[in-house]
Amino acid sequence: MCPPRSTRVVALRELRSQPEGRERSGSVADFVGRRRELKELREDIARTGLDTLSGRKAKSPRARVLLVAGRPGSGRTALAEAFVREVGEDYPDGVLRTRLTSPGGQAVTTERAIRNLLEGLGEPTPPGAAEDELSSALRAALAHRKAILLVDDAADPYQVDALLPDTPECLVVITAEGPLTGIPDVRPCTLGGLDTPSAVQMLAQRIGDTRITVDPCAAEALAEECGGQPAALALVGGWLAGHPKAAVSDVAKQLHEMSPGTDGPLGRGFRLVYESLPQPAQRTLRLLPLAPAGIVDSHTASALAGCSVAAAQSTLEDFAGLGLLRHGSDGLFLLPGCLVPLLQALLEAKERTAEVQLARARMLERTVRLLHSCRVMAEAEDDGAPGPAGADVREKLDGVPRALRFPDRRAAAKWLDTRLPALSAAAALAVADGGLDTLARRLVAALVRALAEHRGTAAAAPELYGLHRLVLDVAERRSLHREQAAALLNLADLDAETGRTQEALERYRAALDAGRAANDPYATGRAMESVGGAYQELADWHRAADWFGRALSQALARGERADEARLYGRLGNVHTYAGRYGDALRSWRAAAAGYRKLADVPGQAKALSEMARIQEYAGRPEESLHTCREAVELARRAADLRLQAALQVRLADTLDRLGDPAAARLHRSAADRLLGDDPAACEIRSGSD
Repeated sequence: MCPPRSTRVVALRELRSQPEGRERSGSVADFVGRRRELKELREDIARTGLDTLSGRKAKSPRARVLLVAGRPGSGRTALAEAFVREVGEDYPDGVLRTRLTSPGGQAVTTERAIRNLLEGLGEPTPPGAAEDELSSALRAALAHRKAILLVDDAADPYQVDALLPDTPECLVVITAEGPLTGIPDVRPCTLGGLDTPSAVQMLAQRIGDTRITVDPCAAEALAEECGGQPAALALVGGWLAGHPKAAVSDVAKQLHEMSPGTDGPLGRGFRLVYESLPQPAQRTLRLLPLAPAGIVDSHTASALAGCSVAAAQSTLEDFAGLGLLRHGSDGLFLLPGCLVPLLQALLEAKERTAEVQLARARMLERTVRLLHSCRVMAEAEDDGAPGPAGADVREKLDGVPRALRFPDRRAAAKWLDTRLPALSAAAALAVADGGLDTLARRLVAALVRALAEHRGTAAAAPELYGLHRLVLDVAERRSLHREQAAALLNLADLDAETGRTQEALERYRAALDAGRAANDPYATGRAMESVGGAYQELADWHRAADWFGRALSQALARGERADEARLYGRLGNVHTYAGRYGDALRSWRAAAAGYRKLADVPGQAKALSEMARIQEYAGRPEESLHTCREAVELARRAADLRLQAALQVRLADTLDRLGDPAAARLHRSAADRLLGDDPAACEIRSGSD
């Protein structure tokens, strides 16, 4: 039954008072209603905590935590965004956002969520860092900030606890399906459906005021059929916008006559839209839950559906207009999490398992090729000089289909940055699938190369750590010992670089076992040398020398001269640290001889430099002076100014000890001329002290 005319007039007046030029597709600018809830949330910021009311003092200052609870499709995220926009001016350090559940329903690891927040703050995230370490880093980064953390779609309190700042100056806004009982002093703002005027207002945003004004009773009936649920209203409004001749009353009647089933208003609204689509579009829509992290672009949809990129883009735009997708940034579309269960049910009911696997394989293959194109574009701009290497890169670029090419390196880097969450999710899902291991390995390898090329190994280390763990998972499952050894070595290197020496040592030993199982001399030699390096870092000189000796024996047996020279040098270092100067001199003398045979003049100069330092330590200054002069000449021939300057300083120090200050001044002056104004040019200067 229609309400009195006066009520309808007020509702229509509210519609007309809204500003023009609103964004579409469920953005924050589309937000309507919920004034009471917004007021309650604002009041909750300043209200007295439950601990204070009960006479208990909080253990430590903490951020105020607000919770918006509601079923999927209730508009909980839109309310949280609208609230954050309202109070944002009170928090000058901005808003940090993270999701704790993917659109497909998989929980996002706490480690990943904290990394997202730290990256948003511009803080470093050490690769392989444990959750506790990252949580402490996040709290430290927020200690002197006044910011808002918007934590979307939390599944349980344990996910949230590690994210909470210790400062009362920050505000945490959480969305979840129900109350999070493990977080103290949180009163949930629980959402139901929109009130009828707000629901009608939301419809009007989609279809315009005219069709509402013509039959306001029908609009209110339609709002009631949608249960005031924002997601259902968005779908029905999108369908009406695409069918301008359809009467609002007919749609309300159609929804009313649908069998209720178990899907409620959202399910009925979805059925209305889905059944109106042509068959190809229906199939494309059914396959979208396969898109990693719910992030879709034209290439993803094209590969899943087996259609052209242009056709896929047009279809995605149509879906966004119907409320089936939301517009993201940089040409991306986001799949609403509330629709995933409905689409997943259709996918299982209407698509054969083999077809689904084929679609997933097409998507992964397209992703591998795009990553290859992304990497080659960076290589092409890095290596612009003529020559065999440049020709090889140009040949690779020519082999990339035009549809997959990027205009330039900047465009390729932007694509990699914006798609990285989806790319990482694709790699993880491909590995977890178990039936696409070959594609999964290619995908991970392509992503590793692209990240290293665009960001550099050091900057990409946090992402690379996770990717190497995926490689290890596949290698262990498939008993691929060579790949297992490579993954373990890469992970151990990252552990070692971040100071986790004991963890690195354990992985190096595991890599040695895998290398032996694969009969891979490179992996075993590298692992033995790395075990020695770990023991050296732990100041266990005896074990370090033992493992370097094992690696050296293998290199000698295989005639690997460059490895021999390097390992003799590492042995020399360990003997020096242990105070075994005789052994150290023998090792460095062998290293110098090895570099001489290789015609490696800089290497020979550095080896002689170390010999001179050890001779000085051993109390043989005349021998040190002779060796150092020989090293200076080699450094001059190698045009290594920094080494030459360091050696001139060492010569000066030795001459001072021998009682020749005039000659010492000459050498220091020569070093100053070589160094110029660069204080960092003499890296080994301290070695002469």
